[in-house]
Amino acid sequence: MNVTVTLLALLIEAAVGYPDRITRAIGHPVMWMGYMIDWLDCKFNRPDRSAAYRKTSGFMAAFCIVAVPAALGFGVQRGLLLLPLGIVMAGTLASTLLAQRSLHVHVARVADALEREGLSGGRQAVSQIVGRDPDTLDAAGVSRAAIESLAENFSDGIVAPVFWLTLGGLAGGAAYKAINTADSMIGHRTPRYGDFGFAAARLDDLVNLPASRLSALLIIAAAAISKNASASQAWRAVRRDAHHHRSPNAGYPEAAMAGALGLALAGPRVYGGVMVEDAAMGNGRSDAGPTDIRAALALYRRADLIFIVLVAVLAAVVIAPM
Repeated sequence: MNVTVTLLALLIEAAVGYPDRITRAIGHPVMWMGYMIDWLDCKFNRPDRSAAYRKTSGFMAAFCIVAVPAALGFGVQRGLLLLPLGIVMAGTLASTLLAQRSLHVHVARVADALEREGLSGGRQAVSQIVGRDPDTLDAAGVSRAAIESLAENFSDGIVAPVFWLTLGGLAGGAAYKAINTADSMIGHRTPRYGDFGFAAARLDDLVNLPASRLSALLIIAAAAISKNASASQAWRAVRRDAHHHRSPNAGYPEAAMAGALGLALAGPRVYGGVMVEDAAMGNGRSDAGPTDIRAALALYRRADLIFIVLVAVLAAVVIAPM
């Protein structure tokens, strides 16, 4: 049932996404997870306590962050599958853990803003999807940031939750999404979160490991069926550059996207006024623009379609013996 629920989730989310009116009315599951993480942060990340206390508290918080959504997901899916059309309802709930449609919309918005409003519009649009300082970016930097975010979030926002949904149903998908949300909120190497967020950050690295490699392979496969992309260069970039990225996972989809499009992504970036050194992904040109963002989006759509087909084939194989 998990594979069927996952396939339905992919199809539903690709078709309708998560409507804004529902977000306004009741919020979004990621927001609810964020409230729990924020409560744990305020309650247990005490600056007046020792580093050992904060690290131990962080491990306890990480356990809660995984256990609570997983238990809720398990109970909800088990209850729904007893109902008529329960599998469709489970698929609809699972679709809220994916970001195919919203990712495309947000990245496309950056290209539109650059073309219509210039650099200021592009900076404003890209600030919605990246954590770096937008005011330090020129037009090429804005374009590269959007493409990097597209590649990384293809892994974090689509491939990884699908991987864990397939393995663990709503429990696996919800647990993954909570871990990923925790990493974005408390998994920072800062004085406040270096100890408390340590467990969440390391756990996020672990659960994203299989999906990041699979995402790179999907991008390479998409490049193989695209006119203006190179699968061979994408493969070379992944093998040469991915393991040099400061993240153990983000480098794989970013390197694949860079190589496929003949770009150089990543490299030094500014976060909170601090320059963060990082290796370049790909050895192509750094002068990117809205056309490159649209090329990356086209590659993303093909990679996502390949992924949906693979999940559909897996579902057919699993269902056939029944």
